[in-house]
Amino acid sequence: MNTSSIYSRYETELNELTASNNLRRLPTIDQKDRLVNLASNDYLAINDNEALLQSFLDRYKIDAHSMSSVSSRLLTGNHTEYQNLEYCLDEFLPGRYSLVFTGGFHANQGIMQALMGKRDLIIADKLAHASIIDGLRLTEADVLRFRHNDIAHLEHILKENRSKYEMCMIVTEGIFSMDGDIAPLREIAELKEKYNTLLYVDEAHSFGIRGRDGRGICEEVGILDQVDLLMCTLGKAIGSAGAFVSTNKTIREYLVNKCRTIIFTTALPPINCAWTQHVIEHLSDSSMNDARENLQRMSRKLSTAINGKTGESQIIPYITGDVNIAIEKCKELLDNGFYALPIRYPTVAKGTERIRLSLKANIKEEGIDKITDILGSKK
Repeated sequence: MNTSSIYSRYETELNELTASNNLRRLPTIDQKDRLVNLASNDYLAINDNEALLQSFLDRYKIDAHSMSSVSSRLLTGNHTEYQNLEYCLDEFLPGRYSLVFTGGFHANQGIMQALMGKRDLIIADKLAHASIIDGLRLTEADVLRFRHNDIAHLEHILKENRSKYEMCMIVTEGIFSMDGDIAPLREIAELKEKYNTLLYVDEAHSFGIRGRDGRGICEEVGILDQVDLLMCTLGKAIGSAGAFVSTNKTIREYLVNKCRTIIFTTALPPINCAWTQHVIEHLSDSSMNDARENLQRMSRKLSTAINGKTGESQIIPYITGDVNIAIEKCKELLDNGFYALPIRYPTVAKGTERIRLSLKANIKEEGIDKITDILGSKK
């Protein structure tokens, strides 16, 4: 049977992506290992921390049973390591209850679908992550979007719509993944109280590196007690895998019973849970505080140099507005020992193509100076 016509539309689209320099390919790991990595989310450089890894290996006896949970948590996958990790997270975020997921994408897809129904409204930031957008698509609730970080627009939507719905949820991020800017969380928390809504904050890019001992932006600005659902990933600054939501006891129990991405997926391997616990237990170490301080200092230095303004986080966009320029600059960085990637449409809007510089805590000042020389200074 001739199948060429079946695949022709996919081939056509791939050809169009190639012609516009927007075709993605999976990069090779070996290439990144020899370079200063500006494209990872390993913000605390946990994967470079040999002493931390060795202390874990000395503590945790690895055997064949550690390598897979082979079942969902509600069947036989809820190993002791899972429970120990959640107890550890509850101690780290006292007064709250944690539920571990296989990943942040799974958490954002499943939580809103489980909690919000036909009589409810979700209001989400326009630049929320793709996983949040997919979660919005899966829910039966009505969905409205407010302009990025625009408090006035958010309140306008609440004023016009809150009384029409039984439940309302505001969804935003702590640090946004493409621009590295921070949500106006104090003001959002005030609106949450004023209009009696749930507040869902995705701290994927801030947990581990912001706030006291790395508890995140919500803790840093003093609104943690007002956040109903705090979603934090474990595969970024924590250098492991998975994610968790920190919430109250009622919502945690409800999610265990209703969240499809908990019920119908294989649990994380026990070894990942044990490693995550080990890292969390060391987040308060003086060396980790030093790492967080250096990360913020180097981030401010680079952002000021190449963008002419102090950035808000360790994610620094170098906007070219042209995918070809972004590709050429990435090649120049590569030739000088730095691994960075162009960010293109549809990840970002057309005309805002960029290099997303994602710094790690162990980057040195001379590295910042060299990146600045390559990209150009706006001081």
